[in-house]
Amino acid sequence: MTNNQRFSLAILETSDVHGNVFPINYGLNAESPVGLGKIAALIQQERNKHEHTLVIDNGDVIQGTPLTYHFARYLDGKPNPMIQILNHLGYDAAVFGNHEFNYGLELLHKSINESSFPWLSANLLNKETGEPFFGKPYLIKEYENGPKVGVLGLTTHYIPNWEKEEHIEGIEFEDCLQSAKKWVNFLKNEEKVDLLIVSYHGGFERDLETGEPTEVLTTENQGYQMCQEIDGMDILLTGHQHRFISGESVNGVLVVQPGSQGRALGKASVEMVKEDGNWRVAEKSSQLLYTEEVEADEQVLEMVKDYEEATQKWLDQPIGKIKGDMEVRDPMKIRTGDHPLIEFFNRVQMEATNADISSTALFDNLAPGLKSDVTMRDVVANYIYPNTLKVIRVKGKDIKEALEQSASYFAPYNGEEIEVNPKFLYPKPEHYNYDMWEGIDYEINISKPFGERITKLEYKGDPLEMNREYDVVMNNYRSGGGGNYLMFKDKPVIVDLPMDVSELIANYILERKEIEATVDYNWRVVHE
Repeated sequence: MTNNQRFSLAILETSDVHGNVFPINYGLNAESPVGLGKIAALIQQERNKHEHTLVIDNGDVIQGTPLTYHFARYLDGKPNPMIQILNHLGYDAAVFGNHEFNYGLELLHKSINESSFPWLSANLLNKETGEPFFGKPYLIKEYENGPKVGVLGLTTHYIPNWEKEEHIEGIEFEDCLQSAKKWVNFLKNEEKVDLLIVSYHGGFERDLETGEPTEVLTTENQGYQMCQEIDGMDILLTGHQHRFISGESVNGVLVVQPGSQGRALGKASVEMVKEDGNWRVAEKSSQLLYTEEVEADEQVLEMVKDYEEATQKWLDQPIGKIKGDMEVRDPMKIRTGDHPLIEFFNRVQMEATNADISSTALFDNLAPGLKSDVTMRDVVANYIYPNTLKVIRVKGKDIKEALEQSASYFAPYNGEEIEVNPKFLYPKPEHYNYDMWEGIDYEINISKPFGERITKLEYKGDPLEMNREYDVVMNNYRSGGGGNYLMFKDKPVIVDLPMDVSELIANYILERKEIEATVDYNWRVVHE
């Protein structure tokens, strides 16, 4: 029996980088510990330490910043800057995230063709043939005098609930858990891999220790079930939820999740030993390497400098003026009473679609609002997603149910201050799932129980009729039921406006040159 032959492997994971390269916050135009520039420095450090490394991107890499938006809208004839960097850094594989589809299949196919590494998608199938839509379900890495390593790629099958149909045309999204069971079995028994890594653009809907649900169980994030129900996985690389997870195992499966925006690099370390001709895992551990302490790799920044300069020039274009106050000073104050910024965004949506009811959100607590002199930077700092608009036909009871869903954003009133329900903060902040409406009058009483908080609901001065139909404009994410607004899913689409909302807002300001801040106080949050 041979006990001496050993093999060490460092698996490095990025996930949810969301188009960040430079260590900056575009909206604030300030330094921030994010981006592939800093990640590149960490990858190089790890390569210097280890003889064997495997580098995998777990999805949501080509979308998310003004850099990638500007590229997709104005420079898409050039090579994709994010792919250029992944090629340069020698990534071994990438997995599709839900945001890979945001700019459409043409740009995605072009990005794949530019990649010097395979994109893995075991559960994204061709509707006609049932074969993997994008090619390879998995990657096999064989090391000289070492083990056979398999990497299986999976993408949350929940994407049809959010994405525009034309961006996923011809793709069947197979249930990830079922797909994982099938392919893990194949890799273990047919390919006979010694180490099996599953890279899943999805996360966990349960507490990793207790298995108790941590959010509404939707099958969007099936990581916990995979660990419990599938034999043969050694490591599960996760993402999508933007959580920071390391040092944890579920049913013997090591799990990792490296946050978002390139704030950390996930690292799984594996020690293997060969006994009686077979490799087995002797030890495995994981950690997160944070980017705060490293300097960005100047070579990586230089590679996409031209893209960045063009983006910055575009961002600083003056587009108009605001007369009055649309700045955000207290996000909670904006979410508890009508505000000129939210009213403005809703009115842009209503005018663009001729709908007379609209809903929108303050997407995060970093949104600065609009200053008196507005640039494109100000618009994208507030409207950070590449959403488009849909007008859907819903019943009054759907609107009521949606308002109750939004009202659950607030924790039960403690008699002193208004607080956010922890379910909207953990495992990641979901401020974008609290909507504010225009075209109806309503009141949220947070002293009431969940589901009974809408104490006033009127349309044009009369009570909203529960069985009457109303046309409402909202973003495409919400209209598909995203954010647990399932009452909107599969409703008739009256208008589908393909232009990005940030562009609609910018064009609205450009055409009028001066916008007056107005507020009609059609809604408010109260407590007794």
